Amino acid sequence: MPLYVPVRRCSSGFALRVFRSPLGARTAVAFTTERRLSDVLGAGQVSIRLALPAVRALAAPLGVDLVSVDPQLTAPPAHPTGPLTLPDGSPGPSRD
Repeated sequence: MPLYVPVRRCSSGFALRVFRSPLGARTAVAFTTERRLSDVLGAGQVSIRLALPAVRALAAPLGVDLVSVDPQLTAPPAHPTGPLTLPDGSPGPSRD
């Protein structure tokens, strides 16, 4: 059964996106439906359809042994994009 696999555009076409599991392990992800992919990663996420063995074959040269199917949680990128602010509105710690 083909899965929806998130990719990013690159100079040679598309590249597999690699994520981190909740425990920090590198993982490829795949979704059983397009809706599940868009619910987790957003409607604008580019994807291709691949069978699970093909996902594993693409991930292996990257040193990624784990493939997470239908993950339900993602986190924003680790790099902050603006000033840090605590939930109560007070300034956060300095990034100096």
